[in-house]
Amino acid sequence: MSFLLHWAIVAAALWLAAYLIPGVVVRSVPALLIAAFVLGLVNALVRPVLTILTLPITILTLGLFYLVVNGAAFALAAALVPGFDLAGFGSAVLGALLVSLVSWVLGGIFSPKR
Repeated sequence: MSFLLHWAIVAAALWLAAYLIPGVVVRSVPALLIAAFVLGLVNALVRPVLTILTLPITILTLGLFYLVVNGAAFALAAALVPGFDLAGFGSAVLGALLVSLVSWVLGGIFSPKR
């Protein structure tokens, strides 16, 4: 049940990003659901590797380069899913930032309390 809740939260956050950021386009509901799933996979599998590989530059930039890593993961998910398009890397960074923030807030609201 936790997986489905997390998937729905990421899908809602991605829909909001597509609505608010002009360069983020999701063409259909199936594309939105697939994009949320792929984004979860990329965040679980690829982003940790990118984070470790870019750790020195992330430390030098006091953590700001982590925004670039998140944008790269977001752009990779967009490249893998037909119907999920980005206008450029700036849209990817803003989209990743918004999806992260909205997922964090909605996760805090809807996650079961321990």
